[in-house]
Amino acid sequence: MPTVQDLARLLEAAAPLAYQESYDNAGLQCGNPAAEITGVLITLDCTTAVVAEAVRRGCNVVVAHHPVIFRPLKRLTGANEVEQTIIAALKNDVAIYAAHTNLDNVRGGVNDKLAEKLGLRQTRVLAPQSGTLARLITYVPNRPEDQQTDVAGRVLAALYAAGAGQIGQYSDCSFRVAGTGTFTPGAGTQPVIGAPGQPEAVAEMRLEVLLPLHRQAAVLRALRAAHPYEEVAYELIKLENVHQEVGAGLVGELPEALAPAEFRQLLKRQLLVPVVRHTAFDKPIKTVAICGGAGAFLIGAARASGADAYVTGDVKYHEFFGAEGQLMLCDVGHFESEQFTGEVFRDLLTAGFERTFAVLIAETPTNPVQYDC
Repeated sequence: MPTVQDLARLLEAAAPLAYQESYDNAGLQCGNPAAEITGVLITLDCTTAVVAEAVRRGCNVVVAHHPVIFRPLKRLTGANEVEQTIIAALKNDVAIYAAHTNLDNVRGGVNDKLAEKLGLRQTRVLAPQSGTLARLITYVPNRPEDQQTDVAGRVLAALYAAGAGQIGQYSDCSFRVAGTGTFTPGAGTQPVIGAPGQPEAVAEMRLEVLLPLHRQAAVLRALRAAHPYEEVAYELIKLENVHQEVGAGLVGELPEALAPAEFRQLLKRQLLVPVVRHTAFDKPIKTVAICGGAGAFLIGAARASGADAYVTGDVKYHEFFGAEGQLMLCDVGHFESEQFTGEVFRDLLTAGFERTFAVLIAETPTNPVQYDC
């Protein structure tokens, strides 16, 4: 049977913890990583009532979007809902796992699901992250016999398999340039080419690939395993390039332009919301920026993207002025903008594991905000 650790590996392959924001606390919140999974209950927020539902439905894992432990806990006395939830989970051997801003910041995550519900096309990341990429440079022998056995190709294949060489939707990306490498093997070495104490000048190929920084250890292991030299020369350079597939929010296009009132009706219908808080706007809506959850920090990025509307949640009164008449700022609610995250988790888990345990969507309501319309 798959374990809690297997579940964590699967979810972190799709939403690496390295992509969470600095303030976040995604990952395994409590529970035994080695425990075998009997069932998984999916929810936006994990509460004591959700833990009780998990126990009742035979699930020993709760997968939530929002971390239960968001700030450090100094004691567990049951003084508040967070402490009570952790105590209930520990008493009933229920593990709690959260994928939060790391799932917000990857393609196929929270914002792609919201874009799907609104019918957006040609989506791209609204605010790509920087500082998540590195360039790896290494050198392999490039003599005629090395070309015949495709040493460069074998090393690159190993790097690709470990997670390097991906640029947007393009895979197996690299750069090659031929040159001459020089070295003198020291005493006690066992060089593949040459002999100890004898200077060598060898035809070599310089190979360059990009890699996500969180894959660095795996890529370097693959390099050392596949490289023919006894000592592997390489350079690893952290880049400031933005990662076009990682970051906050999305922007995309509606199939056809809608009048502002029609667009708000689309939001109500597709997101099942009774009310949309919005700024005044009288131009057609075609390009739409979105960010599930609290997205006021991206209002400026939405304006700069050329979006006609920006859809998010948790916008404060003074933040509405940030639209500056350039777009229609729409607050549909925090829960409402993320309510379909459970479908993301369900699809990842059902695709990643054989049907050895149930994957269920929680029936317990967790939205603390109610509307009296």
